[in-house]
Amino acid sequence: MTLPALQNSGVFLRRILSRFPQDISLAFAYGSAVFRQTGGQMRSNMLDFVFAVDDPVTWHTMNLIENRKHYSFLRFLGPKHISSIQTDYGAGVYFNTLVPAEDRVIKYGVISTDALIEDLLHWKTLYVAGRLHKPVQILLQSEPGKLRPALVGNLKSAVTAAFLMLPESFSEEDLFLQIAGLSYSGDFRMVIGEDKSKVSNIVKENMPHFRKLYNSILQECPQVVYKPQQGRLEVDKSPEGQFTQLMALPRTLQQQITRLVERPGKNRDVEEILLQVAQDPDCGSVVQQGISSIVKSSSITQSAKGMATAGLVKTVSYSAKKLQKMWRGWRTRPST
Repeated sequence: MTLPALQNSGVFLRRILSRFPQDISLAFAYGSAVFRQTGGQMRSNMLDFVFAVDDPVTWHTMNLIENRKHYSFLRFLGPKHISSIQTDYGAGVYFNTLVPAEDRVIKYGVISTDALIEDLLHWKTLYVAGRLHKPVQILLQSEPGKLRPALVGNLKSAVTAAFLMLPESFSEEDLFLQIAGLSYSGDFRMVIGEDKSKVSNIVKENMPHFRKLYNSILQECPQVVYKPQQGRLEVDKSPEGQFTQLMALPRTLQQQITRLVERPGKNRDVEEILLQVAQDPDCGSVVQQGISSIVKSSSITQSAKGMATAGLVKTVSYSAKKLQKMWRGWRTRPST
């Protein structure tokens, strides 16, 4: 699904992975320490990981034995309570941050395999699904089962949503900027805590990785004319074409669009409402608002949970690093 990010980096990242319990269905590394970003310093950046596990209670039980110091004060509550905090609050992810490993500093999030599949298929929170819209380095993947189709379906959904928000004709870079920005739309951290040019920094340095990730989907999609040699695309913007795309969107996004459009007192079905949206000149804006509402909710609740899972000292330190990166991005941005 991805190109290798750096020569021989896979071995180094798997050495870090070997420090953790191996009952993992999917493990991937992502972010600016793995894939180059404009103006970034890869060696000094924190390495980010996500681990999907079938049984969070068992996994945290084993990890508390092997890596107890990774956890905040919540370690005293035990693995069952930690798993409940993971699954019942925020975006269903439990993060341990600012963890030393192999002379680097890492952050890792743990999510249940079932919650990951639900997010990939239905965009319940777009928290981990959104990270997987962008190139990642997959380090471990168990037997495909339901996971691989869900990973591919998530990429197809990202393409469909982007088509609805783009004009009839656009470039590859336009498409990838739209896709990469989906999970930041509505994220309050983009107001304070993140470099405002983050999306552009991700895409511009990683065009080959984005092409590799989305090439087969674009080649096979009947809704678009893809000209890879010219780096151009043309999408069907007729009401019929947009209705087809709206009907293919993940369930949670369709529900959010319905809430935005439906007037109080009416009780129309989703298909009827989406047919109306497909004929609206502001169709793309409605889709954008629907995505923003999903991301805003999950980003706020997950960040609030992160204060507890990281602890006070790490929260302050991590927030300071984010603000420093935002300031550096602001200062290095070319003036207009």
